[in-house]
Amino acid sequence: MLVRESSFTVALGENGYLIGFTDDYDYPDEFPFGRRCGPATDESAVVLTTTDTGPLHLTIQLHDTPPAPETSSDWEPAEEMSLHADTPTLCLATLEQGDILHAWPDEEPILEIPPSPDGEDWVRMRLRCHADNPDPGIGDHGERHLIQLWRAPQEPPVHPDITDADHQAQADYATDRAISVKDYTTTYPNTQPE
Repeated sequence: MLVRESSFTVALGENGYLIGFTDDYDYPDEFPFGRRCGPATDESAVVLTTTDTGPLHLTIQLHDTPPAPETSSDWEPAEEMSLHADTPTLCLATLEQGDILHAWPDEEPILEIPPSPDGEDWVRMRLRCHADNPDPGIGDHGERHLIQLWRAPQEPPVHPDITDADHQAQADYATDRAISVKDYTTTYPNTQPE
């Protein structure tokens, strides 16, 4: 049963957003290319968007039991994953170019997942996405996401199959993340007379 719902518009950065039960943000070690979401940490998910630097209408629902599947054909196939929630407060941040910004609107009450009757620390997240213009790009794409959360034991994620190119993009991102920042640093000698 639906316990609480919050709906608002988020101004996106260039790389989607993080949602979960921690505000200890960092760029994830892997990106879910070919999918809409994937783990950032055990406590949070990274969600990729069609919209690059534009508005996203986000609806978040908290349930006390698994919600019925959304039957409207307007949505892309649902994706699900488990998030560890040893604290109940839901956090949201946008992934900007080289920065991560807190994105929960100040005027919107904080959402807290109801406690589990059996002390379960895991939450199941179901993500549904729709964009009026499905081609990636800058600006308003009429994109909206529905995130449904409920207490449930940890289970394997549910995602669509991805292509070999998506697997390669995931591997390339992971390789780039593993390179130390100092490996990108170049020192140039001072050629100006002193």
